[in-house]
Amino acid sequence: MTEDILALIKENVIQGRITGDDEGFDEGLVGQAGVSELTETALAQGISSEDIIKRGLSEGMDIVGRKFEAGEYYLPDMLASAKAVGAVMEILEPYLIESNIKSKGKIIMATVKGDFHDIGKNIVSILLQGAGYMVKDLGNDIDPQAIVAAVREEKPQFLGLSALLTSTMLRMKDTIQALTDSGVRDKVKVIIGGVATSEEFAQSIGADGYGADGFQAVRVIEALNTSQED
Repeated sequence: MTEDILALIKENVIQGRITGDDEGFDEGLVGQAGVSELTETALAQGISSEDIIKRGLSEGMDIVGRKFEAGEYYLPDMLASAKAVGAVMEILEPYLIESNIKSKGKIIMATVKGDFHDIGKNIVSILLQGAGYMVKDLGNDIDPQAIVAAVREEKPQFLGLSALLTSTMLRMKDTIQALTDSGVRDKVKVIIGGVATSEEFAQSIGADGYGADGFQAVRVIEALNTSQED
């Protein structure tokens, strides 16, 4: 029974279905339980939030990531699946706190000053939550000093910076410089992403990693996290 319901959660993440009213990508799914109902049922049956995350959400999003990279899924498809994961994480939050499950690490996310685009950042935040990280999203149009203050207060292992525009991506360099000037740059790993950015740009401004999309961003953070533990 446990395997069955976790498989259904995984499949409905792939389908991007939050409730029974959602259509999904395949036909004939309307009326069947979505991830919200399935998660409530799983919790009622005593299935742990950790199993739901690892064997339902993470495995489901791993398949979504492969479909996206293969060109089978497009941004709206990926966003639908990410929203399904976000809905489950909201349900699981009190259970995670109660069970005191240790997160893989804390991450601060922000879109840099002057940039108001946040879809990509929001997707990355949801994917990271599904992968077991604690995420604090500062929002968009965030000043470098506000980011520095958050790093000092929250003491995250990672900082994710997003920018969509070529005119705003230079704010990433300003933010990293502000971290350096404030003496906290060596306390946090900085990962950048966004349409305007690149691996070369990340290296040029002294970032620790670059994610071309949400799935790559998660892989980069996982790799950095592993190297920190070694």
